[in-house]
Amino acid sequence: MRVWPGRPYPLGVTWDGGGANVALFSESASKVELCLFDSPKAERESERIALPHYTDLVWHAYLPDLQPGQLYGFRVHGPYDPQKGHRCNPNKVLLDPYAKAIGRDVAWFDEMFGYRIGDPAEDLSLDDRDNAAFAPLACVIDPAFTWGEDRRPCTPWHRTVIYELHVKGFTQLHPDVPEPLRGTYLGIASEAAIAHLKKIGATAVELMPVHHHVDDRHLVARGLRNYWGYNTLAFFAPDLRYVSREPGAESVREFKRMVHALHSAEIEVILDVVYNHTAEGNHLGPTLSLRGIDNAAYYRTVADNPRYYMDYTGCGNTLNMRHPRVLQLIMDSLRYWVLDMHVDGFRFDLASALARELHEVDKLGAFFDIIRQDPVLSQVKLIAEPWDLGEGGYQVGSFPVGWTEWNGKYRDAIRRFWRGDGGAVSEFATRLCGSSDLYEHSSRRPYASINFITAHDGFTLQDLVSYNDKHNEANGESNGDGSSNNLSWNCGVEGPSEDPAIGGLRSRQKRNLIGTLLLSQGVPMMLAGDELSHTQHGNNNAYCQDNEISWLAWKLTDEEQEFFEFVCQLIQLRHDQPVLHRPQFFQGRALRGMKDLSWFEPSGEEMTDESWNAGFVRSLAVRLAGDVIDDVDERGERLVGDTLMVLLSAHDGEISFCLPPAGVESAWEVIADTAAPQRRGATVPADGLYALHSRSLAILKTKTPQKAE
Repeated sequence: MRVWPGRPYPLGVTWDGGGANVALFSESASKVELCLFDSPKAERESERIALPHYTDLVWHAYLPDLQPGQLYGFRVHGPYDPQKGHRCNPNKVLLDPYAKAIGRDVAWFDEMFGYRIGDPAEDLSLDDRDNAAFAPLACVIDPAFTWGEDRRPCTPWHRTVIYELHVKGFTQLHPDVPEPLRGTYLGIASEAAIAHLKKIGATAVELMPVHHHVDDRHLVARGLRNYWGYNTLAFFAPDLRYVSREPGAESVREFKRMVHALHSAEIEVILDVVYNHTAEGNHLGPTLSLRGIDNAAYYRTVADNPRYYMDYTGCGNTLNMRHPRVLQLIMDSLRYWVLDMHVDGFRFDLASALARELHEVDKLGAFFDIIRQDPVLSQVKLIAEPWDLGEGGYQVGSFPVGWTEWNGKYRDAIRRFWRGDGGAVSEFATRLCGSSDLYEHSSRRPYASINFITAHDGFTLQDLVSYNDKHNEANGESNGDGSSNNLSWNCGVEGPSEDPAIGGLRSRQKRNLIGTLLLSQGVPMMLAGDELSHTQHGNNNAYCQDNEISWLAWKLTDEEQEFFEFVCQLIQLRHDQPVLHRPQFFQGRALRGMKDLSWFEPSGEEMTDESWNAGFVRSLAVRLAGDVIDDVDERGERLVGDTLMVLLSAHDGEISFCLPPAGVESAWEVIADTAAPQRRGATVPADGLYALHSRSLAILKTKTPQKAE
């Protein structure tokens, strides 16, 4: 194959309509070879081409005969000296860090490790066996795609409702999704899937990792898979597991078709991305890509013993955010997904790890500075998981302006209140109102708080009210994995129960929890399947369960259907009532005769400092004045809606609430009652009493009586 000099940028293999430019960064390499493979079944490369030029630490060439569909990898010659942080091994074919598509996945054999498995010297030994038959391979792509009139929904943050889903699990069992498309990107793009997303009022889907990932060898050996996908191998390539047809360039086209279909339905696409570590693990992990290309540059190694890795993630390694080429890799990846794949934002897994320039978390680190000034990335939705496993890694409330955060404090406070814990009411109220204690001091808005009760990691909503203890035996780790602190409340009976009283209590608690989520200021995030009462049978760490434990079941009982309709009703209420999605914090001051926010005791008296500090308050009410808000939307129109009254009681017995005034000549209309659905639509006098059942929530709105003709 003909070889021309080419250019050091762009990195990766880039087809330009004629041939392809090839560029690979490695400052430790002495030689780099491009290896071409004829098919995914090929045991050896058909051709090796040495990249002849080296500019700015980048090896590069231009191949005028290289075309889309070609499978390839790299061999990198250089030092193998783990004690100095170097792990080059030219016997190993390596995946391009800039691969846009995966043409062949990894096959687990000992040859995939740079050292000899079983050698007493462990990773200090060198494995000289060739891995060409088993290595993952990249595929050259033609990026052309007809986007037509594709337009980003650009939903304002305060109007956003996020639905966290797994691409496969969401549609794998859906009876109305065409069978060949179930569990794929095109399954998400199907009419049935989008109809469900519209029905529940989701404005954005947050896709669990879709960067191509690796199934850990130890899981494969046990007949399991890394179902969640937090084990990234390729930061540019869509995971080929979710493609309906053959591996390779089709993965890119199908992903783009999914995004286009969701945008047509006014639904944004947010990717859960894992840039804090890779699938290569610790010093005893495989050599798949970055480790063999330039280990010392790409990974954070221990300063005085670079054989080992700094592990802030619990996954064996941490990317070296102090190196400019690592920052470039991540920034290039993010921009690619926005500009080429048209996604609308990102949720950053263990985002605190990205801020560690030294050992401490630095919220003004280079990564955040770069994103803030980037003309592309500063304009998309940015969500941080604001913690990692290192010292000082819990950083809820500390991320910069422009970022939103998964609010773990919100989750815990809401669960504590509804579990009936004493001393929980003050924080509960703060979290319901948008967590101003965390965000207002830095000029951030209520929507900086991504509120959630459940997420992929932990119990589902159904299991949260059904189990106190985790049941992860199916994971093969003797139930030793997964968090033990779930703040659950199982109504006194562990696991499934045929007792209708227990079932009723659980259903009520589900309504209380999801109702609180949808009534809170901030951005609600729902876990896919919670609206369907999905159970994982007590497994709170189903990361390796690619089966019916994780896949959503769509056949609902009558009770489950009623709960689904309740969720849809509450989300629609949230969309309809501006007071539930304010872009500004409540001020607690009177405007046009009524405070924008007022808290009441069941007696009807406003809460006092003494009330807030009482240790065992489990019942309170809040009035949200919808017609005195001075907020305006992006078009300058004043946001006006109904005044809402929310009654909340985690008490064991019935509580009578004395309702405060609803407004001039107004009464209260019941919108929902989690213990008495039949009350919906009932009218209550403005100064009347409302009997709230134990452990329940009621929502009322102002109702102006009809005047006689």
